[in-house]
Amino acid sequence: MTSLKDRMQTGKDARKQCSRGSQASTGKMSRDPIPLIKASSQGRVESLVELRYGRMLVSPFTFFRGNALLQAHDLSSTATMGLISPICGDCHLMNFGGFATPERNLLFSVNDFDEAHPGPWEWDLKRLAASLVVAARDLRHGDSVEESVCRDMIGAYQATLLECAEQSSLENWYESISYTDLLAQARKTTLEHVQRAIEKAEQRTHAGLLPKISERDKHGRLVIRDDLPEIFHLHNNSTLLNAEDDWLRLSDWRPLYEMFMRDYRGTLQPDRRELLSRFHVQDMAFKVVGVGSVGTRCLVALMTDDQEFPLFLQFKEARRSVLADYVKGKSPVRHEGQRVVECQRLMQAASDLFLGWTTGPNGRHFYVRQLRDMKISAELETFDAETFAAYGRVCGRALARAHAKASGQAAHISGYIGKSDALADALLTYAQSYTAQNERDFERFQLACRKGRLRARSEADFTADYLP
Repeated sequence: MTSLKDRMQTGKDARKQCSRGSQASTGKMSRDPIPLIKASSQGRVESLVELRYGRMLVSPFTFFRGNALLQAHDLSSTATMGLISPICGDCHLMNFGGFATPERNLLFSVNDFDEAHPGPWEWDLKRLAASLVVAARDLRHGDSVEESVCRDMIGAYQATLLECAEQSSLENWYESISYTDLLAQARKTTLEHVQRAIEKAEQRTHAGLLPKISERDKHGRLVIRDDLPEIFHLHNNSTLLNAEDDWLRLSDWRPLYEMFMRDYRGTLQPDRRELLSRFHVQDMAFKVVGVGSVGTRCLVALMTDDQEFPLFLQFKEARRSVLADYVKGKSPVRHEGQRVVECQRLMQAASDLFLGWTTGPNGRHFYVRQLRDMKISAELETFDAETFAAYGRVCGRALARAHAKASGQAAHISGYIGKSDALADALLTYAQSYTAQNERDFERFQLACRKGRLRARSEADFTADYLP
């Protein structure tokens, strides 16, 4: 056994091979972003790739959110202290938020794990820092706010890692950030935002979602309502799948659903399988999600119990992580859905009641979770400088907790960071430099779309093209 002091010293010793100041480097940036953007679109539903690019064209911030592969490529040439453990992989500030635990408590944490993979903890922290500066600049907060928000986040990460280093393994495992805690700690200017988030979460239940996306058909059966380009049925005239798509060879959605459920049930705990057995499927449709995920396959199943109370399950395609080609660490599992689920369970204090994985036609991998159940994200456009800084701090705390729980190496990371501002200084320089690079990449992306190298369509144009 080694003492806390020894573990902290091991982290401190890592500065000899990777100084904290070296973390300011953005790495080798002599690359054309367009081939990497194209590579990240491979294997997606072809008609939706144009919508993906359209969403990325909205601003430098949506561009940054929409292509995690680009920064993964860039981070691969930067220095790290050498510690490899499960990380989020796409750790921007909009991939944090509120969600319900199985006990119906509302927690705040990292909440997107599509790109989760073993990797350097610095990559998550750098992507989060860059996203804060990109967003602050996009929202015209000014240079002083960009710096303070970034420094506050890193300071919160630093302080929380030290707390985690001094805690027992069980305390690390069970510790969480609840909205009750956030409410108690909120200052006057942020109190309203926290209260509004809690109220919104309480309304985001399956019962509340039912009338918004479903209706009765002419036979009185509950079905999901088509709403292009967000939701469509696979085999109706509204489908956005290409005519030669292998899913269209199926008679309807039921064979697809049965294939999903066959493997999925076995990934749940026995008590949760029993609960799932009390629901009966009514309908299933394709749902377009997010910015970076647009074009990946995602389906929603509407299920009801014997009293017609609903459960919405989301089957989301799990593709190879964008980190996989750039890190030395390998995922211990080969199923991409299992990779997402196991990383999520490791990094969150509690996870979705129905979180599991499965395999679809042609060997595509999926993970499964509830749709929208008490899930909430930040409304950045409504944040003043103080609220934005408070949000950055809680993201820093949440990321530190996730890294400490997943790695079991909080003392090593904390020893490396130390108590000074050395890492904060370096990461602020990194975030500002990468924000400038992101703006240059965005301009090249805009030009590629204008010149036809990439085809992009806005939400409105896309909808108009497919509506009868």
